[in-house]
Amino acid sequence: MNATQADVVIVGSGIVGLGAAYAAVRRGHRVIVIDRTEGPVGATVRNFGHICIGAQIGQARQYGEVSRDIWLRLGHDAGFRVRESGTLIAARHDDEQALLAAAAREGGMRLLTADELREQAPVRHEGVIGGAIVDGDLQVNPREAPAAIIRHLAAAGVEFLFRTAVTSIAAGRVQTSRGAIDADRIVVAVNHDLDQLLPELAERAGVQRCALDMMRVAVDLPTPLAAPLLTGWSLVRYGRFAALPEADVLRARLHTERPDLAALDLNQMYTQLPDGSLIVGDTHAKAVQPAPFQPEAAFSALLEEARGLLAVDDIRVLERWQGVYASGPDEFLIETPADGVLVLAATTGIGMTCGLGLAETALFPHLQEAHQ
Repeated sequence: MNATQADVVIVGSGIVGLGAAYAAVRRGHRVIVIDRTEGPVGATVRNFGHICIGAQIGQARQYGEVSRDIWLRLGHDAGFRVRESGTLIAARHDDEQALLAAAAREGGMRLLTADELREQAPVRHEGVIGGAIVDGDLQVNPREAPAAIIRHLAAAGVEFLFRTAVTSIAAGRVQTSRGAIDADRIVVAVNHDLDQLLPELAERAGVQRCALDMMRVAVDLPTPLAAPLLTGWSLVRYGRFAALPEADVLRARLHTERPDLAALDLNQMYTQLPDGSLIVGDTHAKAVQPAPFQPEAAFSALLEEARGLLAVDDIRVLERWQGVYASGPDEFLIETPADGVLVLAATTGIGMTCGLGLAETALFPHLQEAHQ
């Protein structure tokens, strides 16, 4: 049987794969996207929908800025909501406020009084002493946006082969359960499942999986949440804050006061979906293959922390799930294991923030070479 021909074949329909397809089809290439599922079911849909650009530094910040422009363009063209929300941060201790003040000197964020924060986030009066808002960040609905992007790309001529397994990849050819596809350029964007396709590369690069406990809850908030809401537990995770010396003081206190939450590797944050429900999370556990069993204690801790911060009387759990993303020693994986083969992954939990920019920036030189 003759092989199918394409200019660019992309393995994986998560946000990085969709970003690669978008970059290629805009430049006139014939693009095929292959995925073994019937649509995105991994990290791209199991997240907060928070495009958290202002909390990044270095390469992540660069990719995030590129992603921001692409998100806004795709939201308009593909017909899904992209909210220019910024990011709110609640400070409940002097060391958190000190860290925010230090980070604010860079610009792009503004310190808030406790009252100013409460105007935009329904937090309790007791305990919150101030906060900040980071400019430029975005919010999307992770259950809506990927499907809308796929429809838009399909209308632009991208061919999607869902429920199709890739069995091997070599320079110029992808073998699949539906036959071979020949291509000038191949992009592997399978995130945490890299070890299922290129195990030697995954092992050498130290890529494993990070499993998260997350939930969606129904709440009766006195005011809507104007933007994604972070806490001190978030500050010690994100590069813009974690790189500052003030973060060491905050981290030491949090781990001393709440070793139970530190053991869960907590990132206490919240986003509100259009239907009013909240996404609540999250915890982190890293392994090559994390256990699928989720302890109820983790969910109990998430609910307890939500009740302590938010001005709500009742929280009703609607859904629980295990998030998952690729984790590695570096923030990003960019490899060329064979001629014309490019492997891309965000190997931290910032794929929605950086994935579109990563694909655009990393793939563009390869697309130029294909024309030469």
